[in-house]
Amino acid sequence: MANELDEMTGPVNEAGRDVGVIEKQIRVTVGWGSTLFEIALWCLFIVPGLIFLFMKIGAKNYFQQLQQKLQADASTIDNYLEQRVQILQNVAGLVSKAIDLDKDVMKAVAAFRGGVQPGSDRNAVQAQLDGAFGRLFPQVEAYPDLKAHAAIADALQQNAYLQKEITAARSLYNDTVNQWNADIFSWPTKQIVAARAGYTTRIPFSASAETKRAARQNFFV
Repeated sequence: MANELDEMTGPVNEAGRDVGVIEKQIRVTVGWGSTLFEIALWCLFIVPGLIFLFMKIGAKNYFQQLQQKLQADASTIDNYLEQRVQILQNVAGLVSKAIDLDKDVMKAVAAFRGGVQPGSDRNAVQAQLDGAFGRLFPQVEAYPDLKAHAAIADALQQNAYLQKEITAARSLYNDTVNQWNADIFSWPTKQIVAARAGYTTRIPFSASAETKRAARQNFFV
């Protein structure tokens, strides 16, 4: 039997394809077959019915723990964003003592005086931070003495490190989301528990349209 998807002879989209994350949550449901399955376990085989009951209790506990992990993973991203905010404020403070910073830079710094607010759109915060640093860096580059300043150089290095950590933290969060989305449809135990609890799939992190546009730009010309 031939491969359904053959990379050697199959059709190819020469223009490529841009893939986006769908902002939609799918509710878990079970049909009458699952209910009949449970009734059969109890009516025909009491011991398997009890075993399945304990399995459902275990599945419920598992989902509760997985939800806590999702919260912890999301909090890690917030922590890294908060550190980037602190670096932005520190660098802006050092630079502003030597030169008059652009008003847009100072407005961006002022916007983050209170730090990252709980419940903030993490994608939006990341984009705003990238924009603020993007306006700050050219001014630092224009002054060799500033660029050589040890504290500023260290802060910029920390910023680059945190950007990588945010990417890693997002990947970890998405891995947990993928695990959740797979497990809630694992029949019979987990799917039945998830359906009775009203669980839905979760949406992973995705890059903003602005970030995607920037990634497509030519960096070397």
